[in-house]
Amino acid sequence: MSIFINSNSKVIVQGMTGSEGTKHTRRMLASGTKVVGGVTPGKGGQTVDIDGHQLPVFNTVAEAISATSANVSVVFVPPKFAKAAVIDAIDAKMPLVVVITEGIPVHDSAYFYAYSVQKGTTQIIGPNCPGLISPDQSNVGIIPADITKRGPIGLVSKSGTLTYQMMYELRDIGFSTAVGIGGDPVIGTTHIDCLKAFQDDPDTTAIVMIGEIGGDAEERAAAFIAEYVTKPVVGYVAGFTAPEGKTMGHAGAIVSGSSGTAQAKKDALEAAGVKVGQTPSETARLMRAILGR
Repeated sequence: MSIFINSNSKVIVQGMTGSEGTKHTRRMLASGTKVVGGVTPGKGGQTVDIDGHQLPVFNTVAEAISATSANVSVVFVPPKFAKAAVIDAIDAKMPLVVVITEGIPVHDSAYFYAYSVQKGTTQIIGPNCPGLISPDQSNVGIIPADITKRGPIGLVSKSGTLTYQMMYELRDIGFSTAVGIGGDPVIGTTHIDCLKAFQDDPDTTAIVMIGEIGGDAEERAAAFIAEYVTKPVVGYVAGFTAPEGKTMGHAGAIVSGSSGTAQAKKDALEAAGVKVGQTPSETARLMRAILGR
């Protein structure tokens, strides 16, 4: 099994007719994802040929759902249009919306996340994330599909590149699902949401959690692990050498005082029984030791 997506997921691409949307639609199709259409306001009624796949374009998400029965949307639209695109998907009651776009103003992300909670029918992953992949089943976003295989490990990560590295480091074992949740200050799906889903997934036997400096998401995840998660978890926290008060890479990765430091997060995770590596490679070795591989 997997979490959030599987071989039956029907995906529409918001912004499919743009350069990024077209490029990554091609990649998703090549990895076996069931892409059933796209949404670009004003271009409804067109058909786009992507590597022999004739994909219809719709003006709204509601029209796309009505015509294709899509149950996943992935958003590749410029930051200034992202809020409207996500709200369009929420209004259409799209079950899962994966927001790849980076650089979305925080107040826009806060608005559409709050709107999704209010409506109660849409799960958001992202923004500013690489998406998620259930190898050999579905790949929604920009994660390379050929660096790993299907297997028993669940992965949740704030960082896109560290997602890829961990998938590659453990490629011979494989993953049930790898989820990049994004590194912005306001995101939809959290570490805790993914940890709960992996705990409840019978085919996930162990979990890798990758965090980074800034905020308290990892500390909250540690508390959740201690209370709820019985499967083995290994972790990595990026940013041990980050200077205080400086934004590092992600908008949410900023340390103020002792709050949000890598050491504080490592301590909290280890107190919850999580083995934490000092490097991604060490974290992969810890997982190998747990699985006897």
